[in-house]
Amino acid sequence: MATRRAYAVPPGFGPLCDPVPGLCRDCLAVIEADRCAACDSTRVVRHPELFDLTIAHIDCDAFYASVEKRDRPDLEARPVIVGGGVRGVVTAACYVARMYGVRSAMPMFKALKACPDAVVIPPDFAKYVAIGRQIRAMMAKLTPVLQPLSIDEAVLDLAGTEALHGAPPAVVLARFARETEGTVGLTVSIGLAPNRLLAKIAADRDKPRGFTVIGANEAVSLLTSEPVRLLPGIGPALARKLATQGITLLGHLQALTEREAQRRLGGDGPSLVRRARGEDDRPVDPGRETKSISAETTFDSDLTRPTDLERHLWRLSEKLARRLRENELCAGGIVLKLKTAAFETRTRTARLPSPTVLPDRLFEMGRSLLAREATGMAFRLIGIGASPLLPLADADHGDLADLETPRRAATQAAIDALHQRFGAGVISRGRGWEGAGVVSPPPPPDPLPQAEGE
Repeated sequence: MATRRAYAVPPGFGPLCDPVPGLCRDCLAVIEADRCAACDSTRVVRHPELFDLTIAHIDCDAFYASVEKRDRPDLEARPVIVGGGVRGVVTAACYVARMYGVRSAMPMFKALKACPDAVVIPPDFAKYVAIGRQIRAMMAKLTPVLQPLSIDEAVLDLAGTEALHGAPPAVVLARFARETEGTVGLTVSIGLAPNRLLAKIAADRDKPRGFTVIGANEAVSLLTSEPVRLLPGIGPALARKLATQGITLLGHLQALTEREAQRRLGGDGPSLVRRARGEDDRPVDPGRETKSISAETTFDSDLTRPTDLERHLWRLSEKLARRLRENELCAGGIVLKLKTAAFETRTRTARLPSPTVLPDRLFEMGRSLLAREATGMAFRLIGIGASPLLPLADADHGDLADLETPRRAATQAAIDALHQRFGAGVISRGRGWEGAGVVSPPPPPDPLPQAEGE
């Protein structure tokens, strides 16, 4: 057990707090009650380890939908869904829409059936990227030990920053939340804990505008009665597998010894048990490499003809190439993803002869994989991804036997320059056309690499 102590707080942040410190999230006063005497706010976070913990998880609340509501105040009380297309999926849903059961990644027709009065707004990724980067820059001022997880989410280690900010991490985080709401017009939820796993769980517990603290000593008891799906990485399939062995709660995992976990659950069993107890030794890594970059689209109606599928594949190859360049990466191979009309997912992979960031080369390899699958089957979705990811400097050098690749790279660089100066619609390749017209408008800029769903 940790020894309780008096919490010395910098000047201007209140008196010594012993034994359980509290922090008013509105005026930042350090108090010992559930209501702030200075501003009468009840938005108070109290915890014995409040001023000791340094690992924080920050997550913007319903990011895409909140951006749209911010820009259209008339929608404040309305259910808002960001997405589009009869066959598309929900990109994001505001908290009003979530009250009707709408969730991210839900098919649009199901979302509108659950919430027929929802306002549906097509996503504006360029706007989301700009705002996400603005918030990311604000986070970076808190600590250099910052690991982005998605466009609107990051984990931070604020150890050693108290002297810099003149306040403990808890106060700095509350101040950040207040400034983000005041200057950007968006709210965030914060989890503060001794490790990344518990910080993530804490951030999800009190959305929106949450600030939750989980200490090391309470982790086991707090997690015992929670379903196994609470742990990041346990999806429906693994949850069903665990349920066949009578494991539905984290407490069931906690009760297993490592040997039992190994025998019953295989190589990942001991790790699951440790995580169920709230143990996590992963550091916050600012240099964490992006694991995957991809692009996909769901069709308005099922497609069977190879030419129709290839047209979409080309547009996605352009999108993937742009995302790779933006992240200073290139593809060592590709992954083709298809989803049939019966919702069966097929993935096919191939290694490229040499690393590339050119859409032509990505498309050509993808088309060769598609040719083996497009034999009359109806598909509702197609996607292409890059794997493995390599440094951009490795891409498209060519050699004495390959003079074409450098020429392609030069052509693409000229196209990119035109796009940057005049917009994505100024020039497009014929592969993206249907008859005399383009199938769909040029794709918008992508968000930063995603690690977790919105």
